[in-house]
Amino acid sequence: MKLLASLLMAAALAVPAASALAAGETPAPQKAAKPDLVKGEASYAAVCAACHGADGNSMIPNQPSLAQQHPEYLAKQLMEFKSGKRVDPVMSGMAAVLTDEDVVNVSAWLAKQKAAENTAKDKDLVALGERIYRGGLQDRQIAACAGCHSPNGVGIPAQYPRLSGQHADYTVAQLVNFREGKRTNSTQMTGVAAKMTDREIKAVSDYIAGLR
Repeated sequence: MKLLASLLMAAALAVPAASALAAGETPAPQKAAKPDLVKGEASYAAVCAACHGADGNSMIPNQPSLAQQHPEYLAKQLMEFKSGKRVDPVMSGMAAVLTDEDVVNVSAWLAKQKAAENTAKDKDLVALGERIYRGGLQDRQIAACAGCHSPNGVGIPAQYPRLSGQHADYTVAQLVNFREGKRTNSTQMTGVAAKMTDREIKAVSDYIAGLR
């Protein structure tokens, strides 16, 4: 009877995972009881630090800063690089060497690092960037970025990523990728970016860099 009960329990637990795979969703990493921050730091140093900075604050404008990002968002992106749902020639290879446990540990460690402050640099576009971020573009039914990413850009844990202080070059590249269909792992962002001009993308990206 105990064996039968165990088999029934295992089958029941397998159903949600099978359903997710059938629906084309990226399986979530198997979470350890508690993330190991020491292992997370070691894995990060070995695989990620060269591009994203020793403490998660990238010094390379086209490479994102990851410090203080929500761990759920980081884990989701890494798992989608691993599965092929999000494609990047460099990141797909880097994520492939990380186990599910590594993903959880690295994401948790990065969330504990303090994000460095950045600044907006294009004074001619800052007003337009602020208008888009805080009020959207009503003529094209583009909602305000602040509605999901919060007024100061810190995002909403487990739902929307932190944007404040992110390199403008990186944000521009991602919005263009969404618009051109090169990045397809967010239907919501694809719809937003599809309606934006190059100037509007540059303006809001520069404004985001100065949020804190």
